[in-house]
Amino acid sequence: MALKGTTNLPRPEPRQSAPDVLAREIVERLTYRIGKNAVAAKPHDWLHAVILSIRDRVIDAWISSTQKTYEEEGRRVYYLSLEFLIGRLMRDAASNMELMDDMQAALASLGVDIDLIAALEPDAALGNGGLGRLAACFMESMATVDVPAYGYGIRYVNGMFRQEMSDGWQVELPETWLTHGNPWEFERREASYEVGFGGLVDPAEGENAGPHQMMWKPVERVIATPYDTPIAGWRGKRVNTLRLWEAQPIDPILLDKFNAGDHLGALSESNRAEALTRVLYPADSSAAGQELRLRQEYFFSSASLQDIVRRHLQYFGSIQTLPDKAAIQLNDTHPAVAVAELMRILLDIHGLDFDEAWDITRRTFSYTNHTLLPEALESWPVPLFERLLPRHMQIVYAVNSRLLAEARRSGQFDDGAISAISLIDEGGARRVRMGNLAFAGSHSVNGVSALHTDLMKVTVFSDLHRLYPARINNKTNGVTFRRWLMQCNHGLFELIREAIGDAFMDDAEALRDLDRFADDGAFQQRFMAVKRANKEALASLLRKRLNARIDPAALFDIQIKRIHEYKRQLLNIIEAVSLYDQIRSHPEKDWAPRVKLFGGKAAPSYHNAKLIIKLANDVARAVNYDPAVQGLLKVQFVPNYNVSMAEVMIPAADLSEQISTAGMEASGTGNMKFAVNGALTIGTLDGANVEMRDHVGEENIIIFGLTAQEVNERRAKGYDPREAIGQSKELSQALNAIASGVFSPDDPDRYKGLIDGIYNSDWFMVAADFDSYSAAQRRVDELWRDPAIWARMAIHNVARMGWFSSDRTIREYARDIWKIP
Repeated sequence: MALKGTTNLPRPEPRQSAPDVLAREIVERLTYRIGKNAVAAKPHDWLHAVILSIRDRVIDAWISSTQKTYEEEGRRVYYLSLEFLIGRLMRDAASNMELMDDMQAALASLGVDIDLIAALEPDAALGNGGLGRLAACFMESMATVDVPAYGYGIRYVNGMFRQEMSDGWQVELPETWLTHGNPWEFERREASYEVGFGGLVDPAEGENAGPHQMMWKPVERVIATPYDTPIAGWRGKRVNTLRLWEAQPIDPILLDKFNAGDHLGALSESNRAEALTRVLYPADSSAAGQELRLRQEYFFSSASLQDIVRRHLQYFGSIQTLPDKAAIQLNDTHPAVAVAELMRILLDIHGLDFDEAWDITRRTFSYTNHTLLPEALESWPVPLFERLLPRHMQIVYAVNSRLLAEARRSGQFDDGAISAISLIDEGGARRVRMGNLAFAGSHSVNGVSALHTDLMKVTVFSDLHRLYPARINNKTNGVTFRRWLMQCNHGLFELIREAIGDAFMDDAEALRDLDRFADDGAFQQRFMAVKRANKEALASLLRKRLNARIDPAALFDIQIKRIHEYKRQLLNIIEAVSLYDQIRSHPEKDWAPRVKLFGGKAAPSYHNAKLIIKLANDVARAVNYDPAVQGLLKVQFVPNYNVSMAEVMIPAADLSEQISTAGMEASGTGNMKFAVNGALTIGTLDGANVEMRDHVGEENIIIFGLTAQEVNERRAKGYDPREAIGQSKELSQALNAIASGVFSPDDPDRYKGLIDGIYNSDWFMVAADFDSYSAAQRRVDELWRDPAIWARMAIHNVARMGWFSSDRTIREYARDIWKIP
């Protein structure tokens, strides 16, 4: 509520952005906000002053956006995600507010290099891989296309981890991005909420208590305090809010225990609360790790739901209208417990009837699925869930009872199908299926590529799809080209502007105009000169950080993503070993010089993924110092891959490795970023690769391997990997070299188990796809030898990627799911 008399206060004049005005403001903030003069200021001081100057302009647009009434906006979107991999924000905000050129000129007049200070901004450690980066792209696109939205997540103090290498092994260290504060965020202590765990559930008291109303009495409570970060859309049209929750204890210190000498016990509540928001994805290989992860998911889901309901009631008064004004999107199963939490709020706090509460819940939620891997569809042991969230367990059972009754009434399900639909997995130790809960509690369930969506209907959600055949729909992912072309690849951006004008800056599909330059020899040369400059920049960075010497004239073959067996970094490494053998055996051949770069983190408890990182480093050590292949093959693992590193590696890539086992990658977004930056894709027909092939043309992408249908057919027939290995001399030799200790002489058996997994089961079809992959790589060599053909294909990739803009994806969400004009 506004204070008396404040509604007529004059609004500040729009801020000017001329270089001389910006320069004065920067010096002013340096003096009065940081306490330094220009002579004494260090680079990090200049960075802070610049951020504050940009932030002021973002805040003007932010306040203007948030002052719009609900009546003007209609429905508001609330995007719940455990990750938001936003990266550095200075360039992003300056570019979207159209300040970049003026800011650069202002800093130059002050003798400050904008590139030098921009590199000092830490990456926000709020995510790990594609899921989190997608959420960040979506937040920017929602602001760009004028969708009013809040993002909700956790303010991780240490993120997942900072990855370093020790003798080739991954070492996990805390990511300390908040050590010196975060100038982009604003604490909102007035919007704090209590979140409870454990305790007892009793019937609600009083003559007005409803038949389904209960009273939950948590035995443990923490405070969720929000920190808001403004997310600016393109040209500053709208600024939305990313609200991240920090956990704080109700009693920071238990003085009675402290005074009794139990100093550690006195801080137990504080430590327990702080653990909730310290680390992203705590290792769940232990019971304690599983409990912490479930606590995290409920903590941020509960705080977010309380905030959404409070805001709705503040404006509209009636909880019954919630679905008309709020669209809550669950980004994967991590926030699925929000379905039960909203039911608890409606039943126990607002006293609604169960059926009415369930109707409101389903009309409010929608759910995005990101995986077909059953183990990635989270489930929690019933005893753990019931101990931490006893009231929610009751609600899950009540929802399940109605769900199964509905399935039985339909008459189309046998006992096996009924069991698959159930929210409780009865196979072995009983578990709560969070994917099924999200599906049942949402009016829309979407996949993130056409193939993924089709497979959802016949695999993980086949029976639920039969029960609700209209619920699954597709929304193919996209990326924001503001960051992934305009900002990270300035040379290419300017070349495109010169060739086709500025229309693509507002409509990515206008990139199609670049097609007419694909056969233009002069344009090809300029295009490849930009690529060469990007490669030189990456080579310089890797030499500085890792003392790695790579030749920018070589083909840069890059695979950067979360390390996982289904993403098949192992296939890439085995092929590198095979190529290494072939180069040494046939030195007379005209080999295309190649640099293979890897990057990505392995989950701390994922043994095989960490072993794959070690193998990549062991192979690199052998290959890079062998004079027989000098200049022809280099292998390098790049530690601590993050958004900032991606912004250097992606523009430098010639070849993008998108080689997951067909049918296992939901979409991929790295593939889109690489292609719009002029890299050719080598990949399987998996995820969004299928649609990329359709858009760029099958002649401009290198496809290999089994299709998803063929993978399933092989498994069904009893696939024998030994047969495939026996038929491939190159594969057999490479596997034998790795397994026998050629690359691990200090521990000859290090990779025996890893390679035995390929011989004995090969679930990820490494052996089955190897020969096809190897042949595709040799086709890449042939294409690379003809610069004109390579340049033409690369230009076509850039020109035809406009459809993969996250702006298009968000417009589809807004039209089809959120019902926002």
